[in-house]
Amino acid sequence: MAYRLERGESVIAGLKRVVQDEFGSASTQLADSSDAKANRDEAIHEARKSIKKARALLRLVRAELGGDYPRENARLRDIARGLSAFRDDFALIETFDDLKKKFRVETRNRLRPVRAGLVRTRSKRGRSLAVGIVLDHAAAALANAARRVGDWPLRTDGFAALGPGLETTYRAGRAALKLVREDPRPDSYHELRKRVKDHWYHIRLLESVWSGAMTAYEKSLKDLETWLGDDHNLAVLRERIVSEPALYGEQKDIDLIFDLIGKYQIELRQQSLSLAERIYEEKPSAFTLRMRHLWDIWRQEPKALEESSAKA
Repeated sequence: MAYRLERGESVIAGLKRVVQDEFGSASTQLADSSDAKANRDEAIHEARKSIKKARALLRLVRAELGGDYPRENARLRDIARGLSAFRDDFALIETFDDLKKKFRVETRNRLRPVRAGLVRTRSKRGRSLAVGIVLDHAAAALANAARRVGDWPLRTDGFAALGPGLETTYRAGRAALKLVREDPRPDSYHELRKRVKDHWYHIRLLESVWSGAMTAYEKSLKDLETWLGDDHNLAVLRERIVSEPALYGEQKDIDLIFDLIGKYQIELRQQSLSLAERIYEEKPSAFTLRMRHLWDIWRQEPKALEESSAKA
């Protein structure tokens, strides 16, 4: 089933079902790809997305989970870190290719040594690590996590189970945006991206509730998360080259790619901040009240439809 609550289930059952689905899907993909190199990058990418979705949901109900929250969050964080080295190497090549495509005129017949260095680094890491063993271990850990979900101590149902977490996450996004304005370092933008991603996943979880206006809101969050993610990937690409510049060609190649990274980041950050200002302009309490109103309409809709049918 999709990553959203369904009309005919309780919030408690829905939250557990969503997380178990994400863990199960990620575990299966990793297990199936541990012996198949061609599918590894995609399986790792999808597994990491599932882990991020699950961690966002953990934050949504953090207060109710109590001591289970730090334990489960730490376990998922460690699984994700075990997979990140493989995915990051692949993602940096994708980032480079996207950058070259964007600046195709400036980079025509140039920067081949940079890409070659990224490919060599990825190949070397793949040979030095037992990738299949890591993926099997992660698959087993996610399968165990899925089994533990049934024991999560969730007691509150309805919007009361969701409202506090929605407001906390929205408030954290506003705080991260304030930090970016005051201290616009890469780490600040990355923190904003993480908070936007949490908020986006929470909105997606409630997708069945939304009107057309909220569908547009969800798309805005997706766009913002994508732009901030691209900015972060460019920052990581720059750090990778700075760490061992001799692997990536002559100084003129490095100077060119750094210049292009800087230009693209300026563009991404300007449009990100403009959109983030609109997304987080509402006060947290007003945002939660609006979500509660939409939730109540959604929950009451079946009864209204039944009454309408009875009068017909």
